Amino acid sequence: MKALRNFASSRRCKDLIVIAVVLEAFFLALSPLVAEVSLLIGFLIYLFRWRMDKNYHYKKSPVFGAIAVFMVCGAASILVSPDSGFSFYNWYNLAVVYCMTFVLVTQNVTTRDEIKVVAYALGLSALLVVADGFYQFIFGIDTADMKWVDGEAFPELRKRVFATWENPNILAAYLDIVICVLLGLFVKMKNKNTRIYLALFMVASLACLAMTYARGALLTIAVIIGCYGILKDRRILLALILVAGGVLALDPVLLERMQTAFLVADTSSEMRIAMWESTVQMIMDHPLLGIGWGAYWMVYPLYDTYIVDGSVTLVHAHNIYLNYWAEIGLIGGTAFLWYFFKTMGMALFNKRILPDTLMEGLLLGLGLALVSVALNGVTDDVLFNIPSSMLLWLLCGLVYAIRSLGR
Repeated sequence: MKALRNFASSRRCKDLIVIAVVLEAFFLALSPLVAEVSLLIGFLIYLFRWRMDKNYHYKKSPVFGAIAVFMVCGAASILVSPDSGFSFYNWYNLAVVYCMTFVLVTQNVTTRDEIKVVAYALGLSALLVVADGFYQFIFGIDTADMKWVDGEAFPELRKRVFATWENPNILAAYLDIVICVLLGLFVKMKNKNTRIYLALFMVASLACLAMTYARGALLTIAVIIGCYGILKDRRILLALILVAGGVLALDPVLLERMQTAFLVADTSSEMRIAMWESTVQMIMDHPLLGIGWGAYWMVYPLYDTYIVDGSVTLVHAHNIYLNYWAEIGLIGGTAFLWYFFKTMGMALFNKRILPDTLMEGLLLGLGLALVSVALNGVTDDVLFNIPSSMLLWLLCGLVYAIRSLGR
């Protein structure tokens, strides 16, 4: 027993947990199964450390209460689900996994070097995803007949990349996160060579984003970079105009698609509006506990006024806010949103003095990345994808890990 206690309090034990976080960060976009296995192994070691190390103390978080309410409401929604077994399985395997990720990062990634290694793992993973996107665009399959494209509205749109992700929209939301973090680092870093590498990575990521033809994500990144340029540095705004203008000039199909972003001329826009109207009614009918975690696809047909086709299954509301409120109720959904926006605010409006420009850049980039999730969440539920949600909770954990270094 003494040997176990000595190991639990040793540096090696903590290092193993950090390695698990690094592996999760690296594999989230490449192999979600490996990422989840890494998380589970790391969390088991963490529980061992928490139980055996008498000197270990849990670090309090200002969002712990909101997370607890979110978890409890998610569990309570199972009671009203059309399929309680399905909802319990999803709540246990999803919400619990998200919280495990947050706890593992905030309680164990505590030094600058550890944060740096996790950031490098995320960056290397993103680089591989972007490379895969380019490969897919050059040598990939024709996606014109897939559900991601309205063939009637965009007959010339034959290819949308999705790389290692489930579909182009999820890849696009991921790339928005990547670009935002790179922008934060680019703004804060002082080394000229480092800024050049970051700029090249950003341009490659923007090009890959354009290959997804995801209108919402493209508008989101344009708004974020544009607003930052107006408020902080007009040179960034000028660079955005030049890059965006060049891309649209070279790709008339993308230009045509972006011109329809504010219209309801294609089926995807029409469907979203109809779904939102039905989801609002769903929330009004089930305001307290919602319809049950993950039960949207079961309940939506009762409110469907657009598709009216039993062969079509809609698994989420294409809106983060409406989806959470519909599935776990107004209290649980609002608790999640409070946790989310509180974390965003702490990243964007940090007043603590951090060790160096790398940490400052990472924190700013993470804040901008959360803004991208918030904006993309208006037109799509990107958090329905499990790796995307795990990534969100990991990034939120990093915000608090970085802030803990400040004074």
